[in-house]
Amino acid sequence: MHAYAWPLNWDFVLVPVLIGGYFLGIRNHHATRRRVAAFTAAQVLLLAVLVTPVETIAVHYLLVVHLLQNVVLAEWAPALVLLGIPPALSRVLERSRVVRKATHPLVALPVWLATYFVWHVPRIYDAALDHQHSLLHIEHVTYFVAGCLVWWPIVHGRWPDGIKALYLFAAFVLASPLGLLLALLPHPAYRFYEHAPRLWGLSRLTDQQLAGLTMAVEQAIVFFGAFTVYLSRFLRSEAIAGVYTAGERRR
Repeated sequence: MHAYAWPLNWDFVLVPVLIGGYFLGIRNHHATRRRVAAFTAAQVLLLAVLVTPVETIAVHYLLVVHLLQNVVLAEWAPALVLLGIPPALSRVLERSRVVRKATHPLVALPVWLATYFVWHVPRIYDAALDHQHSLLHIEHVTYFVAGCLVWWPIVHGRWPDGIKALYLFAAFVLASPLGLLLALLPHPAYRFYEHAPRLWGLSRLTDQQLAGLTMAVEQAIVFFGAFTVYLSRFLRSEAIAGVYTAGERRR
């Protein structure tokens, strides 16, 4: 297949399903323009990595593009989808025992980490690319679902800012070794990309090193960046509480 071909990827069905479910949900639970914009941005991102040449290059040519696609599916799009859900609708969804249990931090984070690491086991990764009309679809869906789980405690969880900061730091620390490992390996990890046609003058090893660095840097920006936001909120609230307590004692 030509590198810049626009593929017919059945993963795009995820987009109309999400749109239908979203507008059905907000029919009785008002969503602000910002929330609708966040949800819309998620759909644009999904379409950008599933039905454009990004998909073609990802699954036929370059590991770095495939990992960028995975990052969108497992982190960016899920976060934006959840930001698009109004609080009233999230409370309705949390009435489900399954949703409450699945989105608990001690469940959501391990599930997301396991999804990431298992799919990147070389034999499993190669198998998904060898079976692009079945196993690869499962990979993409599980990335998205796991991404929704991992972001739920942050976006809709009623946890203190300190707990959210700790959760994000754990996500950053536990996920970062995967990208660093790929960047530092002295040989190609995946058979599929070892035999894939080259593009943009990237050697097999350079492709893998860029892929690992892309993943590591992206997770540092997203998770460590979010961690600093919630940590600063926590420290600010603690400082305010300390000032209030000191004032009460003077009385």
